[in-house]
Amino acid sequence: MRIRRTWSRGAAALLSSGFVLAASGIAAPTVLADPGPLGPVAAIPAQGTPSLGPSGTTEQIRQLTACGGTMYAVGSFTEISQNGVTYPVSNVISFSETAPYTLNSWAPAVNGTVNTIGFASGNCADAYIGGNFSSVGGVPAKDIAEIDTTTGQLVPTFETRASGQIETILGYNNHLLVGGYFKTINGNDTDHYMASLDPVTGKDDGFIQLNISGNYQFPGSGTNPTRVYNQQLSRGGTLDLVEGDFTSVGGQGRQQIFMLDLSGATAQVTGWSSPEWDGSQGNLPFGYPYQCHGNEAFYLQAASWSADDSTIYIATTGYHPWNLQAGSYPRSGLCDAAAAFPSTQTEVTHLWVNYTGCDSLYSTAADASTAYFGGHERWSTNANGCDYAGPDAISAPGMEGLSPAGGDLTFNPTRARGLGADDMLVTDQGLWIGSDNLKGANRCGNRKGYSGICLLPYSS
Repeated sequence: MRIRRTWSRGAAALLSSGFVLAASGIAAPTVLADPGPLGPVAAIPAQGTPSLGPSGTTEQIRQLTACGGTMYAVGSFTEISQNGVTYPVSNVISFSETAPYTLNSWAPAVNGTVNTIGFASGNCADAYIGGNFSSVGGVPAKDIAEIDTTTGQLVPTFETRASGQIETILGYNNHLLVGGYFKTINGNDTDHYMASLDPVTGKDDGFIQLNISGNYQFPGSGTNPTRVYNQQLSRGGTLDLVEGDFTSVGGQGRQQIFMLDLSGATAQVTGWSSPEWDGSQGNLPFGYPYQCHGNEAFYLQAASWSADDSTIYIATTGYHPWNLQAGSYPRSGLCDAAAAFPSTQTEVTHLWVNYTGCDSLYSTAADASTAYFGGHERWSTNANGCDYAGPDAISAPGMEGLSPAGGDLTFNPTRARGLGADDMLVTDQGLWIGSDNLKGANRCGNRKGYSGICLLPYSS
C-alpha cells in the first residue's frame, strides 16, 4: 500500500545527512536538528476537514500526504463532502493543510483505485500516482502516472505502463522508489516488484536492483503473491523501510520487512532484521512463532520511525500464529500487535509488544511523545484474549497511542473501526488519519462527521 509517511516535514532539517558509523561498526542514527512536534496530539479532531460523501457504498482513503501546504488524499471514492456540500470526485483530491482546509477544485479523473501519491525532490507542481487504473482524464495510463497539480492532466513525457498494480511511491532525491505487484514497468523487466524511476521520463534509472523473489509457504498458508506493499523514509532521510511479501531481497534472506540504505550510488539492503519475523532462527520451541494465520501470511503491513530514528514501530495483522491455538495465552509472536524494535543495522529483537486481542492494525505514525497505531482493533493491552477482552484489556476502538518507552496505552481518543485506519501521517499540524465509511463509520475522537479523513491537531 502506499507509502506511509510517518514523520513531520519539519524533521528534514538535520545536523548531518544520513547515518554515521558507530564505534561498534553498526550504523547509528544521526542527531536530528528538528525531531518534529513533541506531542501528543489533541483527542478532539479539528473541525472543517473534508470527509467521504454519503455515496451509500463503502469508500476508502488509502493514503494522505502533504506538499507545499497542500494535503493530498487518494483511494477509492466518488464523493467528498465539506461544510454541507458534496462534490463528485474520482479517487484523488487536494485541500489546504491548515484551517479552514479548503477543498481545491483540482480533481484528476482517475478511473480506478489510487493506492499512493508521491512527489520528487520537493517539487509540488507534479504528483506521481500509483494504483489499479487504466486512464487519467480519459488518456490511457496503466497503474502509474504523473499528473499536473494545477490542471489535473496527465504529464505526457512520463511513461505509464506497469504490469501489475502499484502500491507505494516514494520520492528520494531525484528518484521515484516504486513498489507493487509488477514484474515490468515502463519497459524494464529486470527489477521486479520494486524499481527506481527517473521522475522526468519514468524510465528505470538503476538505483534499485534488488532481485526480490519468493513468498510465504507453511502449513495452511493461503495465496500470498510476491509484492512490495509499503515503505517509510527515515527522518534522517537516507534509510527506507519496505514491507511486502518476499523471502529474498538483494541476495539476503528477508521476510515481511527490510531496510534499505539509500545514501550510496545504489540502494543497499542493510543488516537490520529480526528472527521474530524472518524465520532465521526457526519456529517454536527453540525459535519464534514468526508465521501468522494462513489467510494472513503477510502480516507486517506498516511501520514508522521514532522521532530520533532510534526505534522502529510496526503494525501487524495476522490473527494468531498458525502453530498456536487462538486460545494460547499469554499471546506470543507479532500477529495482531503493535511492537517496537531497535533500528540498529543488525539482527534485533523487540523492545515491547502490545496485543490487540486478534484485531488487525494497518497503520502507524510517531512523534516525540507517542507511537500511534490504527486499524479496526477493539482493545489495547489484550495479550490474554482473542476476539474478547481478556484480563487487563483496555477498550481502544479504532486507534491507540502508546508510550515509546514501554508500549503502555497513554492516548485513547477512539475512532470508528470501519474497515480500519489505513493510513497515518504526522505533520506539523498534527496526526492525520485516513480511513473509510464502512456501515456509515464517521467518528473520530468520539466526534461525528469524520468519515475517511480526520486531523487530531497539535496545540497552537
